[in-house]
Parts: sequence; structure tokens; C-alpha cells
Amino acid sequence: MTPKLKQSLRRSVVVLSLFAAGSAFAQSTILNVSYDVSRELYKEINPAFSAAWKKQGGADITVNQSHGGSSKQAGAVIGGLEADVITMNQSPDIDILVERGGLVAADWRKQFPHDATPYTTTSVFLVRKGNPKNIKDWNDLTRAGLQVIVPNPKTSGNGRYTYLAAWGYALEKTGSEAGAKDFVSKLFANVPVLDGGGRGATTTFTQRDVGDVLVTFENEAILIAQELGSSKFDIVYPSLSIDAAAPVAVVQKVAAKRGSQKVAKAYLDFLYTPVAQEIIARHDFRPRDPAVLKKHAAKYPAIRTFTVEQKLGGWAAVQKAHFADGALYDQILAKK
Repeated sequence: MTPKLKQSLRRSVVVLSLFAAGSAFAQSTILNVSYDVSRELYKEINPAFSAAWKKQGGADITVNQSHGGSSKQAGAVIGGLEADVITMNQSPDIDILVERGGLVAADWRKQFPHDATPYTTTSVFLVRKGNPKNIKDWNDLTRAGLQVIVPNPKTSGNGRYTYLAAWGYALEKTGSEAGAKDFVSKLFANVPVLDGGGRGATTTFTQRDVGDVLVTFENEAILIAQELGSSKFDIVYPSLSIDAAAPVAVVQKVAAKRGSQKVAKAYLDFLYTPVAQEIIARHDFRPRDPAVLKKHAAKYPAIRTFTVEQKLGGWAAVQKAHFADGALYDQILAKK
């Protein structure tokens, strides 16, 4: 065997070894890129899925997780963060992965039940104990001198839902887009700081003691009350809020590259199982499974909600009218 042939064979062995190592890695780990206030949920979901996957004959699997403001996370995936699955809190942060490079299948909503949303939540108010500012509804958030803590709607789904919940409430009360814009302008004039995500807003309100009210998802408000003590905070349910269904999708381009399509799909399928739905309920999200929802009904007060599709024309229309550069949100912020 010539030296050149020996060198060529050695290179082939190295390439094959690297390919095998890459395949093994793809089969042993997946990455779930998610939004800010779902950390604790997926910390419990992930090992439960790994156990179920192994019980069904699968290999050992570790699910890693990444969290941040929803839109920032979607941007990170577009920028190269190799997510096998993405679990967001608003549809635009998955749609943008379809539009930019075909990272997600265009029909992602049809690939899992309930338009690929395994649970939902809604926006509520967290106030200081005893509700010293007597905050009862959205109109109270526009009062002069009140400080409202909200994450940035440009980077956070949590903040975007707050903005849209207030807009929908004002639209119903005033009967006009102009009235809604004036109302939401007054509300955001009372926002002293815009954190990048829901968890940052929580820290601002609960640890830095900034603000009179935190507008956040119901599950986050319940978690705060549980962890920091019900003696410090009260939860207020407004007369109308928004249905904040949490969408999920396989990042097909990454999963195909890593050979993780099967396990990625199984992971998202698992979210709809009774085991996962029970975990979802334990973390104060509203599960889709009727039996699990009924079991935990006492923790979910009745609240009138609307969806973006029902009241605001759908996410594509909302994105264009409110959150595109120079659109209504930017106009409102410019007046602060």
C-alpha cells in the first residue's frame, strides 16, 4: 500500500468517525428553544418525555432548553441557533421561521392538535398585597401617576399579548381604532421600563419593587404568588383579556440536518398526552385535555377572552398594523 493510499484511508476513517459521532449526538440530544416564562414547565416536561421515549424503545435522550423573550428567541433560531423544536407563546414567532429560510413547514398548524397549541393562558394583573391602588380593570392602568410593568412587545410575546389585550378592551369600549390608540397610548405612557422578556419584567416588579401593577400571563402571576408568598401580591382578573395559546413546531431544517425528525415530533406529540397535560396544569397553564382541565378547574377563574383572529383580524394583520417598523406601536412609543 502506497503512503498516499494510506493517508487517503486514514482521512476516510476520520470522516466516517466524525459522521458517526454527529449521528449519535443527533440521536441523544435535542434542543427546545422556548420563551421566557416556560422555563419551569419544560424543566419537568423534559425528563418525563425522556423516560417515556426510552420506555417505548427509544435510546437515551436529553432535551436541552433555551429561554428568552419570544421574538428574540425566534431571531436567534433564524441567526443559527440549532433548535430541533420551537415552543413559543405567539404564532408570528413561528411564522417568521417559515418566511425566513423555510426553517419550519408552512402547514405547521396542521401537524398537531388545536392548531399546534398544547395549552393556553391569558393576561392578568399582579398587584401589591391589598391592591392599594384599587386596580380592577384595564382602564385603571391609564390613570395618571400609576406605574405599569410590561415587557417589550417588540421582543416579548408576553408584552405583545398585553398590548393586544388592552387594544381589544379599548376597541370594545370606545368602538373605534382611534379610541383604542388613544387608550393604549395612555397605558404605555405609564410604563417606566420595557424589559426584554416576561421574566425580566417579573424581576423588575417583584425584586426591584418598581411599579404598581405587573401585567403578565396567568401562570406567571400564580407562580409569583406561590414562590414569593401570597402575603405580598394579589392577582386581579380584568373584565376582558386575550386568549394566549402557545404554539409549537418542529424546526424541520435543523431536525433534518441533525437526524432528529422522529424524536422532535415525538417530543411535541408528548405535550398532548395526559402525563404532560397534567404537568402543564401543575405549572398553571390551561391544558387542552378536558379531563385534566376539569380536574384543575378551581385554579382557573372564569374570564372572558378573545382571540387575535376573533377581534383583531388575525396575526398577519396585527403584525402589519401594529408591530411592523413605523406601525402603531412605534407611533405610540414615539409619543412617550
